[in-house]
Amino acid sequence: MSNSATSLTMPEARQFGWSLRDISTSGFELHKRANGQFCVVLNHALLRGVRADMIAWWFQNFANLKVRLSGVPSYEDTEVPAYYLWHPYDHHSATLLGKTGPGGVAQAGAKIHIREAMQYDKLGWKYPVDTQLNILYVGPDGWAMGKVLSVLGPAMVLRISFKDVFEEGVHVGVHYHYEIVVGLSGSDFISRRINRKLVASYGPEFFEAWQTHNVIEVGTFENFLAPLCAQSSDPTSLHYHPDMNPVVEPTAERGGYDRNLLAARVEAYRQTDDPYQVQAFAERSFL
Repeated sequence: MSNSATSLTMPEARQFGWSLRDISTSGFELHKRANGQFCVVLNHALLRGVRADMIAWWFQNFANLKVRLSGVPSYEDTEVPAYYLWHPYDHHSATLLGKTGPGGVAQAGAKIHIREAMQYDKLGWKYPVDTQLNILYVGPDGWAMGKVLSVLGPAMVLRISFKDVFEEGVHVGVHYHYEIVVGLSGSDFISRRINRKLVASYGPEFFEAWQTHNVIEVGTFENFLAPLCAQSSDPTSLHYHPDMNPVVEPTAERGGYDRNLLAARVEAYRQTDDPYQVQAFAERSFL
């Protein structure tokens, strides 16, 4: 499971004029088990101006989408991967492989090859990702991808959950919640050895940098997702201009949308002998 991407050239940063989210808008905790395995829980502030069905559409399609940019310095009237919009400087590429769904969309059983770097603007290629992951779940409520080893079982799974939030019958945004488990759940010699190797590449320091990366990534949905979804009837001619931004004011929410949920999920990981059972990555979201 390589994360060596230092031979890649990162595309030039995109200047979209967005107010990028700060990590203070999220709740983040990491629990490390005695066998070297660890669990990450990240709870985001409410996403405004988008709906859960938009995010579901994005996960099915984003790796295949191209977007023509205008009003963006160095990219005027240039078609780029939609993956560029999802982060202004950390994303290199995402490619679907294997058994995709009708029209080439993502589905469980396919693979995705991701290339990116955590906080590339400050850290360069210190924390790169260049790896193929199995897509384990695609649904109206979430997404999961990771590595499952034959005989040994799951070795790393990233699980995203999201749902619409209503107040007095009015849609106010989307609750977006992320959980990651890294390492085998066993305590035998082989499990511990594999876990040490995994942590060498994807350890706690990596995921501390990842928190900033993911907070920015998820927050960008407020700026571009609704305009792209409005054009989804013809996904071959998508266009984006900064004037299309539906949300421009930064969120005032701190610590994530649901701190009680964050605490409950971390405690569940602390109490279990098999974090993948808590994560339930191939099942519908617990939200």
